[in-house]
Amino acid sequence: MNLISKSVVKQVLDKYQVRPLKRLGQNFLVNKKALNDFINACDLRKSDVVLEIGPGLGTITQEIAKKVKTVIAIEKDKKMCEIMKETLSDLNNIEIINQDVLKIFNSQFSISNYKVVGNLPFYITAPVIRKFLETKNQPKEMIFMIQKEVGQRICAKPPKMSLLAVSVQFYAKPKIVSYLPKNSFWPQPKVNSTIIKIIPQKQTIVNAKLFFEVVKAGFAHPRKQLRNNLSKRLKMNKEKTEQWLLRNNIQPNQRAETLKVQDWINLTKTIKMN
Repeated sequence: MNLISKSVVKQVLDKYQVRPLKRLGQNFLVNKKALNDFINACDLRKSDVVLEIGPGLGTITQEIAKKVKTVIAIEKDKKMCEIMKETLSDLNNIEIINQDVLKIFNSQFSISNYKVVGNLPFYITAPVIRKFLETKNQPKEMIFMIQKEVGQRICAKPPKMSLLAVSVQFYAKPKIVSYLPKNSFWPQPKVNSTIIKIIPQKQTIVNAKLFFEVVKAGFAHPRKQLRNNLSKRLKMNKEKTEQWLLRNNIQPNQRAETLKVQDWINLTKTIKMN
C-alpha cells in the first residue's frame, strides 16, 4: 500500500473513521523524497533490529521492514495499531506493540544491538532521547525526524549551548542529516523538521549524577554568570567557586552557554577540590 500518498492516507483514516490527533503529534509523512532521505540516513542492514517509535499508519515501518531482520513498532494510539494490522499485513517481520514508549523502560527492556527510529512529536522528543541514552542498554544509533529548531539546539556548539545540548552530547554525537519542509507532512505542522542522527559514544569516566547536578546548576539562570549560578545552587562561597572555575580555564563571568561538554566534565572531576 502506497502510504506516502496524501490521498491514500486520507482514505485509510476515513475507512477507520479516525482523525489525526493533535495531542499525540500525529503528522503523517507524505513526501517520497523525505522518506527516501530518512531511510538512507538509517543505513540499514539485513541483520538489523529496529525499534520504531510512533509508526502511525506504518509508512516508514513498511520501508524499513523490507531491509532489516525485525521491526518492533511501538505505537501509543490503539486505533493506529489496528490500522497497521491491515497496512502491514504483507510483511511478517514486524511486531506491533500498543504502548507508550516512555513506559517500556518501566518493564524489562531486554532488546539489544538495536537501532531506534521515528517521527517524533515535539512533546516527547527530549524525554525519548534522554531515556534511550541513559539506559544501560543503549541503541547503536538513533535516527529521528524532529522539529528543526530542536534539532539545531541538540547539535549546538558554544556559545549557543543549552541544557538539552549538553545532556545529549554528554552521551552521544548528534548531527543533522538534512532538513524537511513542513509540507512533507499531513496535517501540515507549523514548523519545518530535520532528520537527526544520534550515535552513542563511549562515556568519559565521570559520575553522571554529579555531572548533571553541576550542569543544571550552571544553567539554572542561563543569562546569569557561572560564578553566581554555581555558587548559589551548589552552596559554595563565591571565592571558592571562582578559584574552581579558574583552575579549569573558565572565567567566572562566563555564561553556561559558552562552555563545551568537556568543560563540564572537567568541573565535575575537580569539584571535590573545594
